This record gives sequence, structure tokens and C-alpha cells, in this order.
Amino acid sequence: MPLALTMGDPAGIGPDLALDAWGHRDRTDVPPFIVLGDPDLLAARAATLGLDVPLAPLDKATDARVAWNEALPVMPVRLAEPVQAGTPNAAAGPAVIEAIEAGVDMIRAGEARALVTNPINKHVLYQTGFQFPGHTEFLAALSKPWNVNVRPVMMLASQELRVVPVTIHIPLKNVAAALTKELITETVEITARGLQGYFGISAPRIAVAGLNPHAGESGSLGAEEIEIIAPAIQDLALHGLHVTGPHPADALFHEAARATYDAVVAMYHDQALVPIKTLAFDRAVNLTLGLPFVRTSPDHGTAYGLAGTGKARPDSLIEALKLAGAICERQAAAA
Repeated sequence: MPLALTMGDPAGIGPDLALDAWGHRDRTDVPPFIVLGDPDLLAARAATLGLDVPLAPLDKATDARVAWNEALPVMPVRLAEPVQAGTPNAAAGPAVIEAIEAGVDMIRAGEARALVTNPINKHVLYQTGFQFPGHTEFLAALSKPWNVNVRPVMMLASQELRVVPVTIHIPLKNVAAALTKELITETVEITARGLQGYFGISAPRIAVAGLNPHAGESGSLGAEEIEIIAPAIQDLALHGLHVTGPHPADALFHEAARATYDAVVAMYHDQALVPIKTLAFDRAVNLTLGLPFVRTSPDHGTAYGLAGTGKARPDSLIEALKLAGAICERQAAAA
């Protein structure tokens, strides 16, 4: 079965990356995928970029593998009106949402192995009535038919580093109040299961960062480490998990430190994302743990300024496709 790749915001670099990734299929071992998007948009963008990418609009996703070697398989999701590269257009919002929904439906129907999502602009989608904070929360809502307990957790992964933020898109001034022992415990547990099931690490080692400078310095720079983070780590250790911390974040990401753990659980967005984007900006992958299906995504945004210019690099999308394929193969082998 192919991977389902959503087009993302059609005014952004998602269409460029999808076209480019297919063009790299022989050199980078990209697994077969099918794009959920508008064939007319993809054809126009290919012409703009000067890419020779034949398209194969399909009626059935199961035909994707047959078409793969000769053309880019596309499951048509039509735009309401043409979209110009680099110019956000709220009229495209319904199609962006439809592509995500169609990808999840394909997985439920057994027509796709995993979902790979190109970047969206949630502020554009808000103009169409989109009521979710972002991709991850929307996917959690679409998971309800599986009738499982869903608690999505964002992991950024590369060869050098894996990081998971406990809190994500909230103002920095609200982070301390949002942290609870239960939230940290649940995030670490989901991270451990993800490392086991997605990466084949039987006994994962997880380092937990402190919130404050120097991990609070015994309470003189903040009490969150003593009152919230350390008790969570102690409980997790009692349940058999290999968890250490709270560690000062400024000494947690150098090469020697990275050799001591399989992932870091950080307290807030930038504490996790700054180090991995410094180490692997073009190669890191956004992986959602806690869903009933595999979902990966590039770790960057829509990059309107690069759309249609030929300057957008497909590296992160290619890594997202390869990671999704590798996880599915690992799960199939273990079944």
C-alpha cells in the first residue's frame, strides 16, 4: 500500500516538495506515496518549476503502486479556485481540510499505510471555520472512529536527536502553570511506547529537562523541578522506565550528552525545537505519537516565500516519507 501524502497549503511549498520527492524516488529510496491534492495545481506548479513529473490521477488508491514508477499518483481533491504560489488564499481551506480527512479515511479503509502531511497555515484555515489549534488536534478528532484513547504527543526526530515537548503552542508565560505531574508522566509514558513501537528500542532511555535555568538550582531559581518534575520522574522510575532528570537544558544537547539517552522530554516548545532545528534543520521529521495510525510531517512551515521558486529543499519531506515507511515495515514485521 502507498503512503497518503496531503498537499498541505497549496500556496506554500507542499506541492513543490511532493513533486520533487517523486523525482528523488530512485536516489533516496522514497516509498511509494499518493498525493491528495488538485492535479491541475500540481501540473501548473511542475511547469513553473520546470519539473518533468507526469501525473496519474486515480480513482482507486490501490492503483498507486502500478502508476508509481512512471507517474506521480494523485487522488484528486479539487480547489475551489486557482491558487497562486506564495499568496495565501482562504478559498483553498476546504480542500486542505478535505485532503487531511481523505488521508485518514484511506488508512481506515486499508488503502494507505500511513499519513504524511505537508505544512498547513492554520490562520488561513481559521477563516474557513477551522476550529482546531493545529494539525495534531484535528487528527486526534479524526481518530474517534477507532474507539481508542487518543492523546497525541509531538516528537521531532532526526539521526542526531529526538525531542518531545510537554507543552507546545502556548505562550511562554503560561508554561509553568500548565505543567503538572500527571501531564509530564503521561507524556513520558507515550514517548516510551513510541520509542518501543516506532523505533524498536526495547528499553528506551529518556532524559527529562528542567524548566528553569540550571534545573532550578535546588529551588533558588524556581520550584517546579522540586514540586512537579522530579516527583513525576520518581513515579515513572518506580514503574520500570529508564528516566533521568530533571536536567539543566543548557547541558543536555551536546554530543556526549546525546549518547546517554534515546529521547529528551522538554518542558516547552522552543526548549525542544531549537536544538533539533540547529542540528538537523533540513532533515528533522515531525512524528505524532499517541494516534491509532502513523503520521509524520516535515518539521517546517509553508514557506510562502519559497513556493514556486525552485529553492525549497525536499529533504525533510523525504525523511518524513522514509520514516513513515520504515515504521510501517517495522510494525508489519512485528505483527
